[in-house]
Amino acid sequence: MHINWKTRIGAALLALAMATSPALAATDQQQSASANEQASFEQDRADILAMAGDYKVRFDMTETTPWRDDYKPIDAKIAGGHESVRVIKDTGREIVLQHLLVAEYEGNIFVIKHWRQDWTYEPAKVLVYKEAGTWVNRDVPAAERNGVWSQTVWQVDDSPRYGGLGKWETVNGVRRWTSDMTARPMARRDAVRHPVYDHYQGINRHQPTPDGWIHWQDNTKMKTAAGKAVPYVQESVLNTYKKFDGYKVSAADDYWAKTKGYWQQVRDAWDGVIAASGGVTVEEEAENGTVISARLLTIGTELSEGKLTEADAVKEARALIQGATLAQSGHSAASAGSGPADY
Repeated sequence: MHINWKTRIGAALLALAMATSPALAATDQQQSASANEQASFEQDRADILAMAGDYKVRFDMTETTPWRDDYKPIDAKIAGGHESVRVIKDTGREIVLQHLLVAEYEGNIFVIKHWRQDWTYEPAKVLVYKEAGTWVNRDVPAAERNGVWSQTVWQVDDSPRYGGLGKWETVNGVRRWTSDMTARPMARRDAVRHPVYDHYQGINRHQPTPDGWIHWQDNTKMKTAAGKAVPYVQESVLNTYKKFDGYKVSAADDYWAKTKGYWQQVRDAWDGVIAASGGVTVEEEAENGTVISARLLTIGTELSEGKLTEADAVKEARALIQGATLAQSGHSAASAGSGPADY
């Protein structure tokens, strides 16, 4: 009997192709999904890192809609200044940006360590504001981490302020990161007025612009009474960072070069307290943020001016943080502000 080997080989190859093509297709899809995820991750990183630079900053804070008949919105507040933002840590999945205010008064240049923002990709937990003077670590379930970045904001003395979760996305051709609903203590602009409300619930959005970036906040100002939070007024905050180096940028870098070791130890001290108890409680005051904020900042200034050694500065700072946090264990603290400027 004549055997058509070409026919049999062709049939065998066809059968093999039919058997393996779904697996190959699945592999292709997985590789494509992985490539897209990596590209998205790299774009997210680029948007975060692009916030570093030198800027002219405008803070525009406006109460808009009252939620009670007995509350009248206060006048809008507009402030500004010059700010240098530096990348002080980048491990790939974690980026830390430090803000430094540069001010001039009567011919003298002053550098004020400002707020800090930590970004973590697909975090297992995020530090969130719980109540007056208290922050706790909140677990992020594995199912909710995919493609998510946490942003944790720290006050001028590296004590916590708030933390939130969100994804970077492109909407109408514009990139943005939008947080979940995030609780935070009062900013100094409100705390010094001793208002009826005592905290905010807000949504944050960060967006790159052609000449810098913006930080937009949609805040509801709340008062806690009898265990229930009551809304008083809506607030819109637009912080605009426009690229600008027409100020003494070198002053910011000089200050940071002289004090970065000290501030690293301060961050480590706060992190140690938080890790030990799953959060932190520390007394705060309207004018300065935490009760030790003013001294921690002054130590940094004295170190930069050569009036203190780094060893002495770190020793005092550790003692201040330990004393302020241990003293508050077991009870909540007073409501607070957020330092020299608002964010």
